Amino acid sequence: MKQPLRRRLMAALAAFTLGVSALFGLLAMGFVYTVEDRFLERGLHVEAQRQRSHFAARGEWQPPVGEGVTLHTQVASLPDDLRAQIVAEPRRREAPGEEGRHYHLLALQQPGAPPWLVVEVSRQLIVRPIRNELLGLLLGGGLALVAVSLLLAHALARRISAPLEQLAARVAPGAPGQLPHRLAAGLRDDEIGALARSFDSLLDRTRAFVEREQAFTRDASHELRTPLAVLRLAIERLQADPALPAAVGRQLAPMRAATQLMEQAVHTLLLLAREAEAGDEDGTGAATARSPALPTPVLPLVEQWVLAHASWLDEAGLTLDLTALSPRATLALPPAVLQLALSGLLGNAVAHGQRGGCIELRPEPGGLRVRNPSAPLVWPAAGAGGATGLPGKGEASSGFGFGLAIVQRLLQAHGSRLDLGHEAGFTWALVAAPGLAAPFPQPASTTPTSASS
Repeated sequence: MKQPLRRRLMAALAAFTLGVSALFGLLAMGFVYTVEDRFLERGLHVEAQRQRSHFAARGEWQPPVGEGVTLHTQVASLPDDLRAQIVAEPRRREAPGEEGRHYHLLALQQPGAPPWLVVEVSRQLIVRPIRNELLGLLLGGGLALVAVSLLLAHALARRISAPLEQLAARVAPGAPGQLPHRLAAGLRDDEIGALARSFDSLLDRTRAFVEREQAFTRDASHELRTPLAVLRLAIERLQADPALPAAVGRQLAPMRAATQLMEQAVHTLLLLAREAEAGDEDGTGAATARSPALPTPVLPLVEQWVLAHASWLDEAGLTLDLTALSPRATLALPPAVLQLALSGLLGNAVAHGQRGGCIELRPEPGGLRVRNPSAPLVWPAAGAGGATGLPGKGEASSGFGFGLAIVQRLLQAHGSRLDLGHEAGFTWALVAAPGLAAPFPQPASTTPTSASS
């Protein structure tokens, strides 16, 4: 449960006042006791000076003249309730007695050795009879100060927290499409007002950025989808032409498959570029209930990718091993999402695989694994742009280093994840089954040199 700023400020100021009051009370009680002791000891020092002068002149001690002062030249002559304490602690200068008595004593020659001047001061004590009244007065004064400090803290906290609460109330309803504005309206020209004005400036820039992004998304959707649709329709018409030579028809098949993949990729990336609202599964803005995707067969999507990129595989001198991938192998991801993830991983494997190698695809309990021979990966340094946890772009790569990051973002948006590793000369990528939260272990032998597109 969160504690309001007002309550914390009041508690802090009250605790500070209580601490200061307690310290002041201790100092006050110590002061009055010290003054009382000095006053009582003053008579002993006057009598001690008279006794020392008389002893220096005549070699003997004289009877004390001070009120209540007695002279003791040996321990045995001390009062019974004082004797045991002096034997245990010869250097004591003050000691309590029985039946309310209280003694002050002063050694005339050597500390802790007779003779002593002793005075019983219980009738002369001033602080002890009124000690309870003093403590009550200090306690009452301390509580009164705490009450005053609470009132001041309440007023101060209200003055400070009210603008903050007002600012928070204005910011809270904000959404990507409805950013708050005029946050500084009605606020004082102080630090909180300056913060609100800074927020206004930041939100104005953010609003302009969102508008530019929305405009780009609309324009990109039209400018990218329309040419691809025209290209796909043209290819379909050519394939449907009975006069088309068979050799040309075989060349059009991978072109049609590649066009379909491009359409799916454009559609998925445009959806990923939007910030889905609560309950908005497809990013279109319609409130829909989020439900798990139906299992999607993996093999048909891989075959579609192979059909579109067969020539690329031949040029790279790579083969594709699908023997472990049965027609029943599925992942609970939307077809477009799984298609884009497979395209990114297989394309990355072809681009960075070693010539003459074999790309393996096989299902596992944790998901789908893609494995190919390649140089070790370049893992980002800790805290240095490694937010995705994926390898960085290698020096030999001709891409921008966004391929695997896009795949990871896409999978995370649908409850899945991407895990990478390198061992024994092979790089592997694992598309986790949706809902599998436990991280997959990365092999210790991930030494850096190359990377993803």
